[in-house]
Amino acid sequence: MIEEILPAEVAAIDAVDEDLADLFAAERAAIGGAVPERRREFAMVRKSARTALGQLGIPPVPLVPGAGRAPVWPTGVVGSMTHCPGYRAAAVARSSRVHAVGIDAEVSEPLPSGVLQMIGLPSERAMLARLDEQHPEVPWDRLLFSCKESVYKIWYPLAGSMLEFDGAEVEIDPGGCFSARFTVEGPVAAGHRVSHLSGRWLHRDGLLLTGIALGMINLPGISLRPDDHSPRLQLAVSSGELTGSSLGWN
Repeated sequence: MIEEILPAEVAAIDAVDEDLADLFAAERAAIGGAVPERRREFAMVRKSARTALGQLGIPPVPLVPGAGRAPVWPTGVVGSMTHCPGYRAAAVARSSRVHAVGIDAEVSEPLPSGVLQMIGLPSERAMLARLDEQHPEVPWDRLLFSCKESVYKIWYPLAGSMLEFDGAEVEIDPGGCFSARFTVEGPVAAGHRVSHLSGRWLHRDGLLLTGIALGMINLPGISLRPDDHSPRLQLAVSSGELTGSSLGWN
């Protein structure tokens, strides 16, 4: 499913739970003190990531956590991993084509009480109230959380620092798109300040999926729309700022 919300430049693999995957020695050392369920999640999502890397012609390699617990990808690759109960996914791309990838998967259920007040800006909470009136079948608060997770997975590799939940204001389109405007100084990609991101979301089979791919400024193509079955990536440079238009880490 995850490939449906990502452009063709990104190799994406997802799957439901299956037999435990093998780990490299460096990966086993990184996860050695974890509980069995965490070890399983760690192993299975890396199986997806190695399959996705194979689509780029890259042989299996260890994918150990680095700074900020983000996975360290092979040279020349950017990527993102995500998992939730019963589902895992990974997305990778050549760094010559894409600056950063962010994906997230969540179980389709409302956030625990009080969490929305912690993660949502007043404007976002007002937006969710309107969306809930129109489409009550979607847990919009959980979707907002997922959008912000994907935004963070774009932010961190570029900025190398934490981003608080109020560091980006998200706007969700019920048609399957979302956008994010940084409320702090955005990260820099290819010498340009990134001020906005655009992404896609999907609600299906008890899951919420979100994805963003930030492409190269000289990459030809058109913005990815929900009805575009041949997606490309496009970036527009305006007033010295870089705006991503297209459509995640564990």
